[in-house]
Parts: sequence; structure tokens; C-alpha cells
Amino acid sequence: MQVEQQQEVRVHIRWLIRRDMPEVLAIEGQSFEFPWSQDDFIRCLRQRNCIGMVAEHEDRVVGFMIYELHKSRIHVLNFAVAEDARRRGVGTQMIAKLSAKLSSQRRSRIVLEVRETNLAAQLFFRENGFRAVSVLRCYYADTPEDAYMMQYRWHPERQPVQAARRITRMAG
Repeated sequence: MQVEQQQEVRVHIRWLIRRDMPEVLAIEGQSFEFPWSQDDFIRCLRQRNCIGMVAEHEDRVVGFMIYELHKSRIHVLNFAVAEDARRRGVGTQMIAKLSAKLSSQRRSRIVLEVRETNLAAQLFFRENGFRAVSVLRCYYADTPEDAYMMQYRWHPERQPVQAARRITRMAG
């Protein structure tokens, strides 16, 4: 069996705006058995500490993330990549954007919940430095399934590479 190697996609990550909603909803629908509705997105994004961002490639939304900012952590509520853009670095670039917001002085970790049946997401987040820290029994309202609480912790030794990239980007 031959595994097809797909080329990595470079994305621009920006704030989610209203006109992105049809593409975001399409990605949401193809990604989850129990997708959020447009009202769910709007209700969440109207909260003061909730932020939505999209990953855009060639004027097309190929991924999105919805997260809450808390005093000591970032809580990812929703995270998805379009089917045809998966395994091409889009999600990893989105995680890098989030992890760049961490520091020892403020928010030092990213947390999220993953369904016990969503092995692909568990493996993706693990590959990106997240670790399962607890099991949340009967976490979801739509099914009796459990969730894994996964966490990424800020590490000072990981930061110099990103800081150097940021300085280079600002200078050039």
C-alpha cells in the first residue's frame, strides 16, 4: 500500500469575520458528527474573551479555531481543518500561532477536550506537544462518551526559535 505524500500548505492566519462563516460551517460539517450550528458560533464569539481565527490559503478558508482567553490559559473550544487540507501542516501552523501567545508571565498553557472516539485528533494534538491530563466522564450532551482533557504547557526552551522567527519577520 503506497501512502501519498502531500505538499505542505503555507497559510495566513487571521481573525474570523462574518463572511467566513459559510466556509467555516462547511469545514465544521465535514469534520464532526455533531457539528456546531451558526448560532453556536455566534453565541460563543459574542463573549468578550472568545476569539475566532481562520487559516487561509489562496483566498480560501482551510481551517479555523475558536478559543477563550483566561487568566492563566487558552481554552480551545473548536478546531478543524478542511478535509482536503489535512496532513499538510495547516493545523500545526494554527497550533504554532496559539503557542506563540504563551509566556511565563501570563498564559502558560493551552487546554482542550477531545472525544474518546476521535483518535485522529488525539494523535494530531499529541504530535504537536499536547498530553492527555484527565478523562472527563460523560462530557458531551449529545452522547454518553467521555472526553480527554489535553494540555500543552509553555516551555522556555521552545521559545527562542519562535522569538527569532518573529524578530526576522518584523525586520523583513
